[in-house]
Amino acid sequence: MPALSRADLWSLEEYAERRPGFRQQVMAHKKNRQVPLGEHARLYFEDALTIKYQIQEMLRIEKVFEAAGINEELESYNPLIPDGHNWKATLMVEYPDPAERAQRLAQLIGIEDKVWLQVEDCDRVYPIADEDISRENEVKTSSVHFLRFELTPVMMAAVANGAGIFAGVDHPAYRVDPIRLPAAIRDSLAGDILPASVN
Repeated sequence: MPALSRADLWSLEEYAERRPGFRQQVMAHKKNRQVPLGEHARLYFEDALTIKYQIQEMLRIEKVFEAAGINEELESYNPLIPDGHNWKATLMVEYPDPAERAQRLAQLIGIEDKVWLQVEDCDRVYPIADEDISRENEVKTSSVHFLRFELTPVMMAAVANGAGIFAGVDHPAYRVDPIRLPAAIRDSLAGDILPASVN
């Protein structure tokens, strides 16, 4: 997927007009791009549409209309768009109660490295996590991580041919047995793989 440019974005005025319909489109799209991992973690898979929405919302909230500010948002968010040979996702660790969340984040150090995806009949793929900055320290991890899952040509060809996709977590304090992704989510993720990458 090509990176977004300023030409792909709407002005603040145009976005204000388009926002209700665009937001409805993005929310429907996102339903097929999130995977619950147990009760307290979730993967949100990003693509050009979800990232365009995030950028437009940031520009709207911050009332950014100058080129330098727009380019800064593009530079921040474009790395989250899949490159045609990988999946990129935001991992959210979700505990509503602040006290429980603090306790669990102390137990879940390293969880971002233990989430995995698997294309049917292929090896599990563990992510390259938090490439921009580290999101944990010696006492706790963050509730938000950015993950990149790199696929081999064999995996990409299998996805193109309809292979199932599974997800799970191997962390000793938070294990999730293999989950087969529903067909709608599988098909949405298959769209992230460029045909040229499969050949």
